[in-house]
Amino acid sequence: MARRKRKRKSHISPKTKRPRVKLLIFSIAIIVSVIFAVSCRTPVDESGSDNLILGVPGPADTIIDRPGYALGYIELHEQPAWVIYRLTAEEITTKATARTNDFREDPDIPSGSATLDDYKRSGFDRGHLAPAADMAYSVQTMSDSFYMSNMSPQKGEFNRGIWQKLESTVRKFAITEKDVYIVTGPILPKTKTLTIGQNEVTVPDAFYKVVYDRTPPQKMIGFILPNEGSSKRLQTFVVTVDEVEQATGLDFFSKLPQPLQEELESSIDVNAWDW
Repeated sequence: MARRKRKRKSHISPKTKRPRVKLLIFSIAIIVSVIFAVSCRTPVDESGSDNLILGVPGPADTIIDRPGYALGYIELHEQPAWVIYRLTAEEITTKATARTNDFREDPDIPSGSATLDDYKRSGFDRGHLAPAADMAYSVQTMSDSFYMSNMSPQKGEFNRGIWQKLESTVRKFAITEKDVYIVTGPILPKTKTLTIGQNEVTVPDAFYKVVYDRTPPQKMIGFILPNEGSSKRLQTFVVTVDEVEQATGLDFFSKLPQPLQEELESSIDVNAWDW
């Protein structure tokens, strides 16, 4: 039988009976510590990471900022609502390690991440959001890309087809433009419908990807793709960043000056990108 992840729960032993005053003080201390922990969910940057300097895309139960990417994990759906990372031409052309395939649970998700068993015999791929091929510039970033918190259920013909083609094209963007920011993730439903595994990992109907080219002249491009195989050209799935925000409820690159945000997110020039 597939193993369900264990939720971490606090436990106070009832063996000793405390006076009411001491118990009240103890309870207040616990509440204060919980409030402090929640307020610190966005981690302090100790690794020199620059993933979140342009803003956190949206609220999440757990926000983790790793050297290669940052993510916002949604416990209800057992996957991130967003993954964001900076990608440079130098990183893409640096191959420090081969693909490792060391899929594993993420110990940094307090409630426990999705598990390997959730995907086993489900008929869905463990679809990377921060692609392993984007993280090959160091051993750590490659390894980190295989945490289950970086996965979302994708149909095989989608993951190994049009989605893989988009990931490859975005790497080409990074080489051409030298310095880009990428935000990607599932378009999660408000109500859980189709799920897999004992942890009820939500199967998204669609996925998005947003690319921000920071080299002048700056530009942005968005994509929304149904979670299914397709032989259509990638340009078919191009949308403005505003449209991605409307579909996801997220707010990308919120630390950019408002006039610049509005200009870049509302317009698109497909021919300005290197396909």
